[in-house]
Amino acid sequence: MKPQRRKRLMLILALLAGIALAVGLALGALQQNINLFYTPTQIANGEAPTGTRIRAGGMVEKGSLQRSGDSLDVRFVVTDFQHSVTITYRGILPDLFREGQGIVALGTLNADGVVEADEVLAKHDEKYMPPEVTKALKDSGRMGASQ
Repeated sequence: MKPQRRKRLMLILALLAGIALAVGLALGALQQNINLFYTPTQIANGEAPTGTRIRAGGMVEKGSLQRSGDSLDVRFVVTDFQHSVTITYRGILPDLFREGQGIVALGTLNADGVVEADEVLAKHDEKYMPPEVTKALKDSGRMGASQ
């Protein structure tokens, strides 16, 4: 092989190695920031990973909201009408948070099957429900196609 061709081949191989390294680092960074959505049924079936940041959502069960008298700790139950999951949260809930309405909580699932949320998102008007919650309720047969 001629020296000029060898030099070009080495340059091309070095560029390909650099591109592969950059793609690998980018994919690794993206994977750490993915928050997958899980329904209460998926959490109950053990599909959700423990200790990893996830999004969990459903309808807040009526009568399940428990507030601590001396702190901002809140505990409530979210359901997809097949299974339920308990969510704990420390902070002020959104103004639009109500029992019987859809929410999405971002947090980690502990070993006891309780989601320890660090953020709670609630609907913003009468008709809106988070898309993931709507899909989960339609899949469970609890919401008609008209909603």
